[in-house]
Amino acid sequence: MILVSGGAGFIGANFILDWLAGDDEIILNLDLLTYAGNLETLASLRDDPRHVFVQGDICDRALVDRLLATYRPRAIVHFAAESHVDRSIHGPGDFVRTNVEGTFTLLEAARAHHASLDAAEQAAFRFLHVSTDEVYGSLGTDDPAFAETKAYEPNSPYSASKAASDHLVRAWHHTYGLPVLTTNCSNNYGPRQFPEKLIPLMIVNALAGKPLPVYGDGLNVRDWLYVTDHCAAIREVLARGTPGEIYNIGGWNEKTNIDIVRGVCALLDELRPSADGSHARLITHVTDRPGHDRRYAIDARKIERELGWRPAETFDSGIRKTVQWYLDNPQWVADVQSGAYRDWVAANYGTRGQAA
Repeated sequence: MILVSGGAGFIGANFILDWLAGDDEIILNLDLLTYAGNLETLASLRDDPRHVFVQGDICDRALVDRLLATYRPRAIVHFAAESHVDRSIHGPGDFVRTNVEGTFTLLEAARAHHASLDAAEQAAFRFLHVSTDEVYGSLGTDDPAFAETKAYEPNSPYSASKAASDHLVRAWHHTYGLPVLTTNCSNNYGPRQFPEKLIPLMIVNALAGKPLPVYGDGLNVRDWLYVTDHCAAIREVLARGTPGEIYNIGGWNEKTNIDIVRGVCALLDELRPSADGSHARLITHVTDRPGHDRRYAIDARKIERELGWRPAETFDSGIRKTVQWYLDNPQWVADVQSGAYRDWVAANYGTRGQAA
């Protein structure tokens, strides 16, 4: 058995579905079910004994201790995090609590659990911490992509909280000998992503005929990673990664935000044309976010060299699959668009005037 934290979120849920599609090892899924946690994503596993769901908080040490003592997992895969930069700007406290205090709680519980195992179980145990490329800061146009040795320079409350959690994970390995693994990934996209992130927000808004808000000039660059490629990489790191090591996971797909939005519009024009003309007519430049990092890029050569992983999807294949999934699953989209989500979109974008 493995314990997955945050397994009802976007990447965690996709990881569980991917894992159980090819493995019968049981997953214990611990998730608090905040606004972005959606058990409907895992509806196909509702009666599957390989998926054990527990609603709970990773900051609840007594609960985590009880779960580890009861189920005695051979690994912890830690996805649970607050992850939206704009939300971190509006309310950084939740990010410090979940990303820093929550990781600390899991590490301490894992350390006690690891100490209770016999020698063979201790040698096999792993704590895999899923992090982000945003901890590395921002790149200039001609700067080399982020390697695992890049100094940390977080620029948002979100990335600062993830950087803090990364440092805790490293320290628990070097101080206590906990066998940890850290992955730093680029921007994920794909099916089942909560529609506050760029790609699903553009799809959902375009289908509804709403404005497609693009920050500033839209020339901020991100590296895009299809979520099932990320899941495959995590499996490889968990199975064969060296304890104490960091593995950067990227899609080799650097794109500007405006190119992403135009690409989504072009696919929707093809797959779900609007009687009012191209969906690109809805693109609206809005005031940029504070401290918006200009460019991220991942150097994923280490994981390819050491573990043989490369992304299977090109951006063209991945974005087509993504748009088609949202077109095929309107009920899922409707179900996640709760009052809390609508309030968030209004709070974040409603106060941003159109850019000059």
